[in-house]
Amino acid sequence: MKTITTQIEVVTRRGFLGNIFSAGAFVLGAQLLPTEAYGAPTASTAAFHPGVYIGIEPDGTVIVVAHRSEMGTGSRTSLPQIVADELEADWKRVKIEQATGDKKFGDQNTDGSCSVRDFYDTMRQAGATGRLMLERAAASKWGVPASECKAKLHTVVHTPSGKTLGYGELASLAAQQAVPKKEEVKLKSPSEFRYIGKDVAITDLKEILNGKAVFGMDAKLPGMVYASIERSPVYGGKMKSFDDAEAKKVKGVITTEVIPPFKPPHLFQPLGGVAVIADNTWTAMQGRKKLKVEWDLGEHVTFNSKAFKEELLATAKKPGKVVRKIGDVDAEFAKGGKTIEASYYVPHLAHAAMEPPAALAQYKDGKFEIWTATQNPQAVQDTVASVCGVKPEDVTCHVTLLGGGFGRKSKPDYVAEAAILAKKLGKPVKVVWSREEDLRFDFFHAAGGMYMKAAVDAQGKPTAWLQRTVFPPIGSTFVPGLQYGMDFEVGLGWTDLPYEMANHQAENGPAKNHLRIGWMRSVSSIYHAFAIHSFVDELAVAAGRDRVEYLLDLLGPARIQKIDKAWNQGKAQEQFPYDMGRYRKVVEVAAAQSGWGTRKLAEGRALGIAAHRSFLCYAACVAEVGLDAKGKAKVYRIDIVADPGTIVNPDRVRAQFEGSAVFGTSIALMGEITADNGVVEQQNFHNYPVARMTDCPMEINVHIIPSTELAGGVGEPGVPPVAPAICNALFAATGKRVRELPLKKQGLA
Repeated sequence: MKTITTQIEVVTRRGFLGNIFSAGAFVLGAQLLPTEAYGAPTASTAAFHPGVYIGIEPDGTVIVVAHRSEMGTGSRTSLPQIVADELEADWKRVKIEQATGDKKFGDQNTDGSCSVRDFYDTMRQAGATGRLMLERAAASKWGVPASECKAKLHTVVHTPSGKTLGYGELASLAAQQAVPKKEEVKLKSPSEFRYIGKDVAITDLKEILNGKAVFGMDAKLPGMVYASIERSPVYGGKMKSFDDAEAKKVKGVITTEVIPPFKPPHLFQPLGGVAVIADNTWTAMQGRKKLKVEWDLGEHVTFNSKAFKEELLATAKKPGKVVRKIGDVDAEFAKGGKTIEASYYVPHLAHAAMEPPAALAQYKDGKFEIWTATQNPQAVQDTVASVCGVKPEDVTCHVTLLGGGFGRKSKPDYVAEAAILAKKLGKPVKVVWSREEDLRFDFFHAAGGMYMKAAVDAQGKPTAWLQRTVFPPIGSTFVPGLQYGMDFEVGLGWTDLPYEMANHQAENGPAKNHLRIGWMRSVSSIYHAFAIHSFVDELAVAAGRDRVEYLLDLLGPARIQKIDKAWNQGKAQEQFPYDMGRYRKVVEVAAAQSGWGTRKLAEGRALGIAAHRSFLCYAACVAEVGLDAKGKAKVYRIDIVADPGTIVNPDRVRAQFEGSAVFGTSIALMGEITADNGVVEQQNFHNYPVARMTDCPMEINVHIIPSTELAGGVGEPGVPPVAPAICNALFAATGKRVRELPLKKQGLA
């Protein structure tokens, strides 16, 4: 077995820039636009933060500080790629440094598919500002007008004479230039782009392939110890007593420490429990198994998933809080005529990233140094500061690569555990979660129960449409007792139904959380898209119409549609409108690329379609599905078409939608977290499987619509339409309508 040792140099916050940039380097600080996270203030009201740094060394090396986390999405490459393009830098001479957690870098929460979306203009402005300062530096050296100097691939050229100066030669002089005003900076035209819109290999590819890349699990410090933590098996349980005598008999176990339970509101505090400290992770885990702990399991000990599902579905059939209303659905239903109704259910889900949570913390002289795989280093600062009684600025968070995240690693409870123990023990402590802990103590994706009802005309089109959704809200993590969805939760695929109807009503019913609830890749669009797009398929079948033709009819003609209750990622619809032409286009291209109605399918197979707008991106999915020899659902092919607007790195965009096809297939076929007596029943991949090679679609085709529209998201929008497309295809192939996920629950996977 190969052992990889990663040596970490301890760098103080004061010395951070000094360690990245040498003396004589030209360092440019560009203003960052404030952005929002879920539940945070909007961009226009958020605090303004300074931020992104560009450095040019005397040897010509360009250093770009990446302020977002890398977990396979390519943000550590794509954002610097934008800077390098506008800077006219030679990509081969660009070095990328990961930012520590600090508000000066702007919002660092790598969630919500917003890294490029929110920082595209900012990164361009930063690079172009640096380019102009280099051109002015060259002009001053040559004693010529700056208008005669033009940056070109790491050099500045004096166009009349052809003289050149390299960026390294100009670094010191550029540092003396006044930072130009924004209106003085000219951005490139798209025809001048060198890297934007081009495939660029991720910057960490070589190190990932040869095993030298540093992930959270790889962090080490001299004298560190390891911790494994026994937590209450039921959410909110508190320890009454414990006996660690047998645990301490395990060779290598050093001691035990108590981690106090969280105090409402939960936020990202640790769950609490007993930590076993040892000289290696395996020993700590073995010692933990020997602990004898008596728990007061609390109110959630009665939680049972089967009963909870029935509760959600029953609540969904009752009137709820109206979150969007057009016309009068009750009056239309009262007219009689044909109505169609159905209920849908999606269970709790776990993130199950390949790298479970891990963090290394050191406490010295009243300050913390943290090394961890995190999506949100600023949340690490705030959480550690809160639970350990220090200031956020006294917490330095070094961000490693992430072995997957999907939203789990923006919640730093595991980091806070390491910090609490490091402060208690006075030495570096590394906390590593096992796969079992990862699955049992996640911030789970909420279960959702949805009820749909429509009155239809002679063509099968809805004249009234009622929809109700019920789910334990993410807000319960932040507001104890909250039972209704926050604006962004109902705003993801629920209050923004795109179909133009005279009578439409969307409602949200109450649900209590019995587990920690958190966001996961595509958030509530998972269950909302499943219900809505499965229901559309049912309406098309009931009308006896082709499902693509019916869906396009529902979408209506190309137009800009104002949706009164749309959350729209917190963005103005004037900036990111609901463009029904773009919506129709992804459906039309998906149908064409998949061979809908024209391609001969093998016997027993059929196609299903779904289309969804989320994270300011339009996506349509066509799935080809049939039953294998054992009568199980087999996904033979997935065609995903996406229009995310302007894209920076096509290779990474394709990869994200390919990953969405696999992620969505896992949800459809097998994703399910259940609990009995308050205890999560899944322990590992044997009973919480994710799609393996034999389960994945045999063919995945991604088609990106070229666009010059503002950049939307790409990491999450491909997930929502996959499950309904698969289930719609399964119905077309077998006549069996699936309204509850996963398919394994129906014996179909």
